[in-house]
Amino acid sequence: MPHYHKLGKIPAKRHVQFRKPDGTLYAEQLVSTEGFSDLYSLVYHCYPPTLVSEVDKAYSVEPEIVMRKNMQHRSFLGFNIAPKDDYLESRTPVLVNDDLHISLAAPRQSTRDYFFKNSGADEMIFVHKGSGKLRTMYGNIDFRYGDHLIIPRGVIYKMEFNTTDNRLFIVESFTPIHFPKRYVNRANQLLEHAPFYERDIRKPEDLETHDEKGDFKILIKRDNMIFPYHYATHPFDLIGWDGFHYPYALSIHEFEPITGRIHQPPPVHQTFEAHNFVTCAFVPRLYDYHPESIPAPYNHSNVDSDEVLYYVDGDFMSRKHVEQGMITLHPIGIPHGPHPGTVEKSIGQKETRELAVMVDTFKPLFITKQALEIEDKNYYKSWLD
Repeated sequence: MPHYHKLGKIPAKRHVQFRKPDGTLYAEQLVSTEGFSDLYSLVYHCYPPTLVSEVDKAYSVEPEIVMRKNMQHRSFLGFNIAPKDDYLESRTPVLVNDDLHISLAAPRQSTRDYFFKNSGADEMIFVHKGSGKLRTMYGNIDFRYGDHLIIPRGVIYKMEFNTTDNRLFIVESFTPIHFPKRYVNRANQLLEHAPFYERDIRKPEDLETHDEKGDFKILIKRDNMIFPYHYATHPFDLIGWDGFHYPYALSIHEFEPITGRIHQPPPVHQTFEAHNFVTCAFVPRLYDYHPESIPAPYNHSNVDSDEVLYYVDGDFMSRKHVEQGMITLHPIGIPHGPHPGTVEKSIGQKETRELAVMVDTFKPLFITKQALEIEDKNYYKSWLD
């Protein structure tokens, strides 16, 4: 999890008078999690963050689930999701359950006439294509190909793109996303065996302080609904803040792979975890170096989890017919493994250049209507090739 960070101006102590140059008070706000028992930040606004001028009619963005019981290996062609101009409208849920929603997005334009806040879920946005700036109430983070953007619930933000060809893989988690417990010590410092380090984590910079009044729309998501709120002051009016609750970025290219003499199991590739699921990063790495090693993964059964693999780039030694943006779903209880011919082909090879993001869930995933519209319906037969 992130460490203490601060930006802008803050008072010497908590909950004391902190005045503007004109003598009036800044408005202090505690942004807390787990009912004051976990990560929090103290933020200082130019105006109280409670000045709501209007609330428009809410509308549903509930995923259209068409299959709740699946026992078939499936593949979805993610780049077949059609681009849309608007960021939120482009977010397309494909695999969901009560713990998380996995979506694809292909927005052509930056977030323009509104701000967004997910008040019901932490978000992990993996940037497959595109670059730009994540603008938030806590400051800004430049993003580019390969970044995981971790945006805790309650953070108000905009996505500002430098590009029009953008592809995002998004995980909404209804419990906090954090680093694996085995990676950190009692002070939450990343340990020596972790595949990344604090220096790899990019925190917010360039705090924007907009001392502005007007009409500012914030679209707030909760319980599969969007609630359009209008505020009388700019949501980026923070003069300063400090704490542990804030967005950050971690690039997949900073992940340092763990290798061994024989094939290493998927947990060595882990990046994040939450309740009932984990995420992993498969990155370019040296193959196993035992003289009789088989670099390709062995056949295996996920008897406790659904496995989702999102293919980003490179040549996948264990699979055939892979393309960018492809998603495979290998459900609980059915063995899967390398495609025919790939085991022998991997023997004697020195390295792989693959790049992928994996999500393992401990409860079955439901499949949406939009997912079936981009499905490769013959994928389950691909082991016969």
